[in-house]
Amino acid sequence: MDGKLWGVLVADVVDSGATHDLRAQLGAKLRGATVAHLEERRIRLPYAVTAGDEFQTIASELCEIPGLVFELRRRMRPLQLRIGIGVGLVFGRLRPPVNQLGGQAFEFARTAIAETKERRAHTEWRTRFHSPKGDFDLVANLIYGLHDALVDSLSEKQWETVDAYLAKKRVDLAAKALGINASTASRNLRRSHYWYSLETIRSMKKIMESSFPQMHGSVPKERIA
Repeated sequence: MDGKLWGVLVADVVDSGATHDLRAQLGAKLRGATVAHLEERRIRLPYAVTAGDEFQTIASELCEIPGLVFELRRRMRPLQLRIGIGVGLVFGRLRPPVNQLGGQAFEFARTAIAETKERRAHTEWRTRFHSPKGDFDLVANLIYGLHDALVDSLSEKQWETVDAYLAKKRVDLAAKALGINASTASRNLRRSHYWYSLETIRSMKKIMESSFPQMHGSVPKERIA
């Protein structure tokens, strides 16, 4: 342990018991996410399944977490996730498998994901943060409570447009790849609340940087998610 704060993500699948062939779906999608996120240096360790429908990882830097949350929701669909994020110390050498590690960040992540399972009358949490700083948790959880309500409403066509835009970086090229006109692609992006998602990611990075000044590294400016 070197005193650095790490971000641990623990996620599980909503309504996993009703999901056909869950194990195969989850395994295939996690393999793809692991390859992409290690290559992009978003995560420090490969995703590891720690229970039937649960998996976890450690972000390479705290500032990667907002983009990782969005990436997991995008890549893992149609599986819907509950995600708990713990910020804190990690004990032991950072090497796989991640479920052999422990420490404050893992305990906080467990607390966070447990909160997503609490029954409430009018709200549903899909993303929760827990850290040594209560003020940060209050702000982060409010932001993601609102953001998740937007993301949960996306149709598959809207997600496909987001995928194409991220691959092509231009609306017209995304439209061409999908075989639709540019105005339809632009409308799909707008109705997907994609631009709000980008602003959420950017804003959360700034909030994390100011809340945890001991965090190291930064995300390349060209990376938008």
